[in-house]
Amino acid sequence: MFSPDLISEARIGCGMEIASKKRLLETLAELLANDHPRLQTETVFERLLERERLGSTGLGHGIALPHARLKDLNEVQGAFVQTVQGVDYDAADGEPVDLAFALLVPEAANEEHLHLLAHLASLFSDAGIREQLRACTSVPDLLHVLNAR
Repeated sequence: MFSPDLISEARIGCGMEIASKKRLLETLAELLANDHPRLQTETVFERLLERERLGSTGLGHGIALPHARLKDLNEVQGAFVQTVQGVDYDAADGEPVDLAFALLVPEAANEEHLHLLAHLASLFSDAGIREQLRACTSVPDLLHVLNAR
């Protein structure tokens, strides 16, 4: 189960029509920035894109875990998007991504960052969880599945 500060209904998109990796990252950046008084969408997007340039955060099985560190952030923030159809994301398995969880962490939170990434990767490696997330038709349903583990 995630901390209530990590993910909330305000930072979840359900059944979204998104056609590109860039637009997916922009959407995640908007969800993160719109729910935080000190974050700017452009800054969040640029940091996510910066990390993506180092190598794709597409895990395979239609999952992406874009993440970044921000010096202006004091607490970990997450956002989740479920798309109607997958987008080309340069994932390791070449499969399109339709489930994406973005993670922002404070710049100095090395241990917490790695722990959360490992937890999320483990969560999304479960085929049953992926299936449940894809079957959800509302933001509350998605939040419930995400918080069930």
